[in-house]
Amino acid sequence: MEDSYRHKGMRRQLIEALKERGIQDQQVLEAFNKVPRHFFLDLAFINQAYSNTAFQIGAGQTISHPYTVAFQSELLKVKKGNRILEIGTGSGFQTAILCAMGARVISIERQRELYLKAKRIIHDLGYTPKLFYGDGYKGQPSYAPYDSVIVTCGAPFLPEALKDQVKVGGRIVIPIGEGSQQIMTVFDKMSDGEWKKKEYGDFSF
Repeated sequence: MEDSYRHKGMRRQLIEALKERGIQDQQVLEAFNKVPRHFFLDLAFINQAYSNTAFQIGAGQTISHPYTVAFQSELLKVKKGNRILEIGTGSGFQTAILCAMGARVISIERQRELYLKAKRIIHDLGYTPKLFYGDGYKGQPSYAPYDSVIVTCGAPFLPEALKDQVKVGGRIVIPIGEGSQQIMTVFDKMSDGEWKKKEYGDFSF
């Protein structure tokens, strides 16, 4: 797929829109400039790829709003080389953003159709995360402990397995809630068994 001057211009406009909504992390904004979002969408949506809109990607799932991806990425406070566990590969766009930020990403997707599609696109972009097909709520203990965990789908609760796989000083970013609205929630692991929780408002997944 082509990444034209027009697409690059639309990315710059998207980045300005993200700044206006409060995204300040330069790493996040640079990653949005590097990763062509239109690669992750069907051709029918290509002209709207850089609007702040969610689109269907198959298997009853959507690619998240760019603002949501940016907001979660900023909450992670990524440092280059961080090992990050992503629950819900989806289209692969969030995965690619984290890779572009220099993270070592381990990502799990429960929908086989999406797992195979994301794997191909991410590979074509030259990123090399570890991608798995399976139940994200179990995490991926073979690569633990993680610097942080990001959950990219609405979850009714924080799974214990994910808490166990984060190192002390690490954090989990997860949208918690059932129904159409979730509360973006950050859990910081202060010590084994001690967590600090902070909420960042309503989002829709």
